[in-house]
Amino acid sequence: MIKKSDFFFELADEQIAKYPLAERDQSKLLVQRKGKTIHSAFSAIGDYLDKNTLLVMNNAKVIPARLYFKRESGAAIEVLLLEPSLPANYEEAFNTKAKCRWKCIIGNSKKWKDEEYIKLADNPTLLSAKLIDRQERIVELSWESGQSFTDLLDTIGELPLPPYLNRATEESDTDTYQTVFAKNAGSVAAPTAGLHFTANVFSGLREKGVELEEVTLHVGAGTFLPVKEDNVVDHDMHREHFEITIATLDTLIAKPTRVCVGTTSMRVLESMYWLGIQLSKGNTSLLVHKLEPYETQSDLSYEESLSVVRDYMNTNVIQVLQAATEILILPHYKPRSIIGLITNFHLPESTLLMLIASVVGDSWRQIYEEAKRKGYRFLSYGDSSLLFTE
Repeated sequence: MIKKSDFFFELADEQIAKYPLAERDQSKLLVQRKGKTIHSAFSAIGDYLDKNTLLVMNNAKVIPARLYFKRESGAAIEVLLLEPSLPANYEEAFNTKAKCRWKCIIGNSKKWKDEEYIKLADNPTLLSAKLIDRQERIVELSWESGQSFTDLLDTIGELPLPPYLNRATEESDTDTYQTVFAKNAGSVAAPTAGLHFTANVFSGLREKGVELEEVTLHVGAGTFLPVKEDNVVDHDMHREHFEITIATLDTLIAKPTRVCVGTTSMRVLESMYWLGIQLSKGNTSLLVHKLEPYETQSDLSYEESLSVVRDYMNTNVIQVLQAATEILILPHYKPRSIIGLITNFHLPESTLLMLIASVVGDSWRQIYEEAKRKGYRFLSYGDSSLLFTE
């Protein structure tokens, strides 16, 4: 049993960063390696990475996924887009020009009748929405402007900020709540460990010989859901979709000194191991279930398992693998893919904090208490850490 309460710590509201710093790379950096803690600035992160390090980043781009509608009665309905349903492919969904369906979080859903059309609150003629499936929370969106859905969203959508910021989205967030390397649209939350990177940081890393690779994991709103069950194993883990190219896979196999930028990148790399195990046993579902790491036995090394995935991609002429994961990384899980993790400071009793414990063990508490004493800023717009597995 993994008890949620074992991962509680006091976090005052004033320790949560409500806004970013003026310069991304001027955030504080806590480095933990071999039991030693160093305090620095993120701009100097290259000083703490070996020259043969492979840095793996999540290039997911946050979309303006929050939409406000109104019924004829005047009742307000809020829709937060989670993932495309029809077409199910992200790129195809964003390129549609008349109609698409999305799985959503719906605010005030009790007021919305099945199959009822509602209109966009600020521009009723621009977009309509219909509730197709209440249980699965599928909403059909339709428009007649001839725009692609992504262009339409840029016009009418609002960037969704994490609920713990407890403030409205501001115009500046459109830029600051996006990494400088964001490419693949679809996330409803930023991979925030990447928010600290700048062109200058990247330049310094390349000069040192640090290699950079990208994966995509579309971060879902489930990342903010609190753990309600005292036994964390019973937590309903959210499903997230990810992509990885065969060229990146080749690099991962060849470069064992991997450091992930953020928990989302780590989820991809660890999930890739279990996909390889699945494929080695003839399972081609391309979905990693929540407890699969604890229910499946394997003696394959990380590189051997990824080689199985590469063989599958070559055999099926796949250049970009699209898969999904619900992986729950708990404190006793031993990461197979990384030697280190760059990450922000997370909420008490969260699955993200438990993932941190899988990297640094019980010393997570000492690290977090030290960060609090030193005035580190917590959560999405907060400061950073570089944590090594040993």
